[in-house]
This record gives sequence, C-alpha cells and structure tokens, in this order.
Amino acid sequence: MTAQPTTPRSTTQSGAPVTSDAHSQSTGADGAIALTDHYLIEKLAQFNRERVPERVVHAKGGGAFGVFQANENGAAFTKAALFRPGVETEMLIRFSSVAGEQGSPDTWRDPRGFAVKFYTPEGNYDLVGNNTPVFFIRDGIKFPDFIHSQKRLPGSNLRDADMQWDFWTLSPESAHQVTWLMGDRGLPASWREMQGYGSHTYQWINEAGERFWVKYHFKSNQGVHAMSADEAEQLAGSDADYYIRDLYENIEAGNFPSWDLHVQVMPYEDAKDYRFNPFDLTKVWPHADYPLIKVGTMTLNRNPENYFAQIEQATFAPSNFVPGIAASPDKMLQARIFSYADAHRYRVGTNHAQLPVNAPKNEVHNYSQNGQGRYHFNAPSVPVYAPNSVGGPAAVEPTAPGGGWENDGALTLSAHSLHAEDSDFGQAGTLYREVYDDGARARFLDTITGAVSGVQSADIRERAIAYWTNVDAELGAKLRANLGAGLGTSDAEAANKL
Repeated sequence: MTAQPTTPRSTTQSGAPVTSDAHSQSTGADGAIALTDHYLIEKLAQFNRERVPERVVHAKGGGAFGVFQANENGAAFTKAALFRPGVETEMLIRFSSVAGEQGSPDTWRDPRGFAVKFYTPEGNYDLVGNNTPVFFIRDGIKFPDFIHSQKRLPGSNLRDADMQWDFWTLSPESAHQVTWLMGDRGLPASWREMQGYGSHTYQWINEAGERFWVKYHFKSNQGVHAMSADEAEQLAGSDADYYIRDLYENIEAGNFPSWDLHVQVMPYEDAKDYRFNPFDLTKVWPHADYPLIKVGTMTLNRNPENYFAQIEQATFAPSNFVPGIAASPDKMLQARIFSYADAHRYRVGTNHAQLPVNAPKNEVHNYSQNGQGRYHFNAPSVPVYAPNSVGGPAAVEPTAPGGGWENDGALTLSAHSLHAEDSDFGQAGTLYREVYDDGARARFLDTITGAVSGVQSADIRERAIAYWTNVDAELGAKLRANLGAGLGTSDAEAANKL
C-alpha cells in the first residue's frame, strides 16, 4: 500500500494538484517560461492583487529626477539610444525598502530597491534593481512565498523569525543574498551612499546585430557607507523617514548625488559553457572574468513637486525595453516581466502609462482602448484594429536581428542546467571570507546570532546553524556557540523586522 502524504498537496485555486511549487515550466532548463504554465500565472496574478493601494513589496520609498550622461563605451555593445556617445537622457529613480509597509522606518535591515526610469527617444526603459547584485531566489514562482515569509502572520499580524528562517533554510539558493543582507550593506548610511545593481542578466544588441550578456552596476560617487545596528535602531524611533529626508534635503541644497554606471559584458557564446549558470540571479560574475566598463553617469538634480503624483504613482516594469536591450534566460527576470506590469495595471490602473510621470517623451501609437483612467485616445479616424488598409499604425520588421537565445525546446520543471560551480553556498562563503574584513565578519556574526536567536522552533534553529555552516564551517561553529551561550542578541529586533 502506498503511504499517504503527511502534508496536504498544493493545488491551484480550482483545486487541481500542483506538480511543483519551486520551478516554472520552461522550454528547456534554461529556456523561456511558457505562458501555458497556468499555475505560475495564477500565483503571480493573485499575489499582485493582495494589497490596495500600496505596493505589495517596496511600499516605502522616495525618489528624485535627474539625467544620465552616456560616454563612448556603450555603443559598441548596444544600439540603444541612451548609450550613444554624449547623449543626455532624462531619468527618474525610486529608492525603497523591500519588506516594510508605507509607514515602516527607513532604517530597518532590508534590501533597498533601486528602480530607474530612462525617458529615451525610443520609449521608456526601466531598470528595476536593488542595492545588492543578487537575490534570495532564482525562480519567480517562489516569489510570493518568499515575501509572505518576510511579512506578517495572518493571525497575530506580527513578523515571525520562525517562518523567515524556515523559508531561507529550505531555500539554500538564498544564502548569498542573506549574507549580503546580514552584512554591513544591509544598513546603508543613506540612499546616496549605497551601490545599485540591475542584478539580472540582460541582453544587449549592437548595430551589427551582435548579442552580448550584461550586468549593470551603479557605483556611488558619494562612497559606500553603512550605519551601525544601534544607530539604525535609534533612527527608526527618532526619524523614521531618515533616508527620504536625507535625499530631499541634499538635492534641495544643491548637493546632487551621482552614480557612475558600469556594465559587465559577457560575449554571447561564453554563456553556453561558463563554469556556472550566468543567468542565475543568486550568483555574481567575477570581475576578473568580466571587468567593469563605465558607460555613463547618473546625477539626481531635481526633487519631485508632488510625492504622490510623481513617486507613489510612478511605475517601473522590467517589460519596458527599448531597441538594443532585451531579456535573458534569467527565470526571475522573465517572471517579473509579467508580474510588475500586471501589478501596476491593478494598483495604479490599466492606463498607468498615461500618467505624466510614466508617459514616454516620444509619441505613442497603438490600438489599446478604454479602461479605467483613460486620458489619451486616438482620433475617430484612426482604425481600431490591425492589420488595416486605411493608414493605421503598423509594426515594422527590424533590419537587424533582435534579442533571443537558443534552447532545447522541451518543456520542463527544473532549476536550470547544471554547471561545474552551481553551488548555492560557494559565493556566499567567498563573500564572508574574502570580501568582509575582520570587523565586518564580527558584526555579521553578531547580526545572524541576533536573528536566529528569535527562532522558537528547535528544528528550524538547527537548520539555520547548518545553513551558515554550509556557508563557512567556522562561522557555523561560532553561531552554535553564541546561541548556546545566549550572546549576540543586540540586533535581534532589527533583524526580525525584515
């Protein structure tokens, strides 16, 4: 007799059994996600509609307008207008906290959003990233579960260390990002003094049709500085809007913050046999393999005139590409291409792109109609369908190849093709041992000790110790000793507010 499962089986909203909660269906292990994966679509669409009206994630934030000045380096790799030599492009940036609600303190330990909208002559290009180069998961089907684990319990409405660490320890791919989060950069001194990353791998296509894989790095010209856990806790009580205030007051005083934008460029063919999956959002590319190339500078020089109209209603979507920039086999990016735009249609409205802060600077011609908040519309003489023979807008086939990649064509539910160095803990260990100095490692140990000390379940606590032992054996031993002695709890409250 077959043993009955000890836990209920996942189902769709209609009750059908689910075959995987961890992997989207894709054409080959590294191929495009299929629209036929109805459970992925249902899961993300349901998740996008959980809150009204604030964002489900990145609810608390602030931003400013500015310009991006390109240099001569980008044009060799992409035909995108904003990277042509000397071109100056208007832009908007929104910084944010990931897990907190709108009223949460700016200085809780949390990743920071780093979302940029470039108003290019070819349409808006949105680059939606964070202040870390990696993320907790590599497949978008796990994103609702991850966020739920970091938010609040449905009964008590309190955050809970057990569910945070339960998810992390059962998702070993999270180790690299959690190592970033629990380190000094989990508490930046200000938005001005932190780095920004596109995080995902993107595709660039140049005028000759050559394709490249790229990663974006925004390097702060104000330097990179952190604050202590004690200072962050003090500011959370005395000035909950500290980051918003700091950015606004500096720009108002003419102290315009700037970031140099660099890219790592991987030749298209390199990705096929690179030593680990270059499209895995939990990994970084070593700079020794693909050094940084500066392609321009972003400067913030204008505060919003109305926070709600220009920041709260601003919408950023990874689906907003321009010619010369395209997607990659990164499964998180592909899921976000659907999810972000869908969230904006729900939260701000079907016609959110017509709001001034979201509207492109160039003309828009299409056949979309009606919907809530419709402002712009075609003249009555413009046909409402395509194709037509009466002069309506028509698509133009590109003269050079666009984005794309090869795959084996088979639908599958799996992580990705295995590579020689596809370890979930390897880069996290390198970050801890080789990037953090002695002081940073000591603060890191204190932070994770405080965070894990809030876990009530003995099983989850033991898994958390094993998690950090996999990152670094000595670190795991020190954590076990600290927890046994009841030490290092100074950061427990801040860490448990993720």
